[in-house]
Amino acid sequence: MTDTPSRRNVMIGSAIGTAAALASPSLGEARATRDVADPPRDPRGLYPKPPFKRQEQRWPGLASKMEPRPDHGEQSYRGGSRLSGRRALITGGDSGMGAAAAIAYAREGADVAINFLPDEQPDADLVLREIRAAGRKGVALPGDLRDEGFCRSLIEDAVKQLGGLDILVSNAARQQAHPSIMDISSENFDWTMKTNIYAPFWLIKAALPHLEPGAVIIGTTSEQAQDPSADLYDYAMTKAATTSYIRSLAKQLAERGIRVNGVAPGPIWTPLQVSGGASMEKLEKFGGQTPLGRPGQPGELAGIYVALAEPGNSYATGQVYGAMGGGGQP
Repeated sequence: MTDTPSRRNVMIGSAIGTAAALASPSLGEARATRDVADPPRDPRGLYPKPPFKRQEQRWPGLASKMEPRPDHGEQSYRGGSRLSGRRALITGGDSGMGAAAAIAYAREGADVAINFLPDEQPDADLVLREIRAAGRKGVALPGDLRDEGFCRSLIEDAVKQLGGLDILVSNAARQQAHPSIMDISSENFDWTMKTNIYAPFWLIKAALPHLEPGAVIIGTTSEQAQDPSADLYDYAMTKAATTSYIRSLAKQLAERGIRVNGVAPGPIWTPLQVSGGASMEKLEKFGGQTPLGRPGQPGELAGIYVALAEPGNSYATGQVYGAMGGGGQP
C-alpha cells in the first residue's frame, strides 16, 4: 500500500490521540473531577444578606473588625500561573478589592507590593501573610497618598524592592457619606480629591518611566460614576473622573503597548461602609436592593483584576468591567 501524505497524517494523528488518551484522563473523567472540585454555586446564597448589624469604626476602618468579616478570597481563590513572574503594586492593598487582587495575584505567580495607611497595618499583615504563603514576595509600603512626594517614592520603592513594575492597580479611595453638600467642608472635599484623583495622577506619572510594553494599569471606579447616590456627592464625582481617565489614558498609552482598564464594583462589603461611607440605616440594608439581594464580597472581584492583568487579554484596553450584583452598569 502506498504511504500517501494523507494516510501518514491520519496515522500520526491517531498515534497522537492514543498517546494523549493514555497520558491523561478521559473527557468524562476530567469533567467528573472538575465537577466534584468546583460544582456550580447559586450566587444568591453564597454570602451574607441584609439586615446587617449596625457598626461604626473610625476612618479608615479595619476589615478584621467587621461583622461579618469580608471575604478576600483567602479560602476560595485557587490560582495557577496566569501572572507568573509579574510584579505588581496595589494601593489600598490591605482590604477590600485591593486585598482580593493582592492575594489572587500572588496565587497566580506575581510578586506584590501593597500600599496602605499606617492605621491599616493589622489588615495589611494578614494580606502579606497570604502573599508569602503563596511563595511570592510581599512588600509593605505604608503611607498617605495625599502627598505627592510620597507617591513618587512609593513607585521608586516598589520598583526597587520588586525589581521592576509590570502592574499598577490604583485602588485606594476615600468615601464619606454626607446628607447635603452643605455638610462637606473644604478640608474633607480636598481629602477625597487628593486620595481618589490626585494620587492616581501622581502615581501613574511616576510609574510610566518604569513600564514596558505589555504593562498594565488598572483603576478601581464604581457604579457611583454612572448612578451616583445623593449622599456621596464628592466620592461619586471622583469615580466619574476615574472612569474618564481610564478611557482617556488607554488611548494615550496604546502606542506604547501599555493597557489601561478599570473595575466598577457595585455595593461591596468593605471597611469603607463602616467607617463613614454609609449611614447606619443604609448599612443595615446594604446590597439588599440588588437583584441578587446582597452585597458583593471583595473576593468575588478577584478574578476580574486577574483577567485585566493577564497577557491573554491583550486586546482589552480602555474597558471598564462591572460587578454589581445585577445592577447592569457600566
